[in-house]
Amino acid sequence: MRFGVFYELQLPKPWAPGDERRLFHEALDQVELADRLGYDYAWEVEHHFLDEYSHSSAPEVFLAAAASRTKAIRLGHGIRQVIPNYNHPARTAEGLATLDIVSDGRVDFGIGEGATRLELGGFHIPAKEKRAMAIEAGEQIANMMVLDPYPGFEGKYFTMPCRNVLPKPVQKPHPPIWMACTNRDTIKVAASLGVGALAFAFVNPEEARAWSDIYYGIIKSEACVPLGHTVNANLAMVSSFSIHHDRAEAIRRGHEGFEFFGYALNALVARDTVPGRTNMWGDYLKARGNRTEEIIAAAGSGPQAAGIGTPDDMRAHLRAFQAAGVDQVIFMQQAGKNRHDHICASLELFAREVMPEFKKEAAAREERKARELAPFIEAALKRKQWMKPLADHEIPVVKASVAKAQVNQSTS
Repeated sequence: MRFGVFYELQLPKPWAPGDERRLFHEALDQVELADRLGYDYAWEVEHHFLDEYSHSSAPEVFLAAAASRTKAIRLGHGIRQVIPNYNHPARTAEGLATLDIVSDGRVDFGIGEGATRLELGGFHIPAKEKRAMAIEAGEQIANMMVLDPYPGFEGKYFTMPCRNVLPKPVQKPHPPIWMACTNRDTIKVAASLGVGALAFAFVNPEEARAWSDIYYGIIKSEACVPLGHTVNANLAMVSSFSIHHDRAEAIRRGHEGFEFFGYALNALVARDTVPGRTNMWGDYLKARGNRTEEIIAAAGSGPQAAGIGTPDDMRAHLRAFQAAGVDQVIFMQQAGKNRHDHICASLELFAREVMPEFKKEAAAREERKARELAPFIEAALKRKQWMKPLADHEIPVVKASVAKAQVNQSTS
């Protein structure tokens, strides 16, 4: 099993001068620590206009900074908003390839579309068409990273003439592609496109098993037609994360932040918002009350929230996910007002006492899986309708913007 850390860059109010700077630099310090400790992935989201919930609107900048401070951890866009209204597909392809070069081939590319009216409305994206827009763009981004030159495209949601999109990524044919998933329907979509599933939903092991069965069942079926130039058959699940030898202390340090994450997400979808005038943290505290000690008492012989507790609690939590067929667990440790020093302590304790036994098993498990899936992936790639590369004589000439006669006059 592989392990990742995940960043929304949450910043509950009230805000003091320098809070955003502190938030970003602490997160970069955590990624650097995770790299030294042997974590496999650092995932950074892209959101826009979501006060308190996410201040991560330029993940390509954050991940580039992380690349300069790390050596081995993979750097994941979890996710990149690929709809052209957010980011033109050519700009996404250029950014991915550049990051892949500066990181020496450590990039993963998660496709996303946005969910809130704040984001969709801010960029004039019709909610009913957002998935179709994202899938169309995602396929062309993959083509842009591979084809030399890119032949051009006339689609329903964007068009582009023939151009050579540069640079090209280190990883061939392109970085692994993933898709954000929040329910069984999106798990089916990800599998049908042959991309990894970033399951950003907190589910129990039984539901995780159902998602895994659905996902890998489609990967092995004729319904799988790859979006990209290869298949990335992987299922990643997000989990809360706060561990301490004292379970009560783990709950005190992490449960409130994790609970705020879910509260804020629901509030953004279900409630009206006045931009720049939110009081989400204050509203959450009013709704929650002072019930941390009640949660600790209710935990009894086991943690209240999976992923929050002792090393043994975490070990049991991960074994259940592993048995369900989950390939990677992504830890949501930066949430609400969780403290930087507590996050670092949890990362260190997990790496010291829990991670080694899972890391030891990972290579053999992945090798078995690769052998099992190889014929299905080969069959899926044969079903794909590939964009045809242009022969040299088919590449259109881009006419100069200044007539030749005018150039001659200006140089004489």
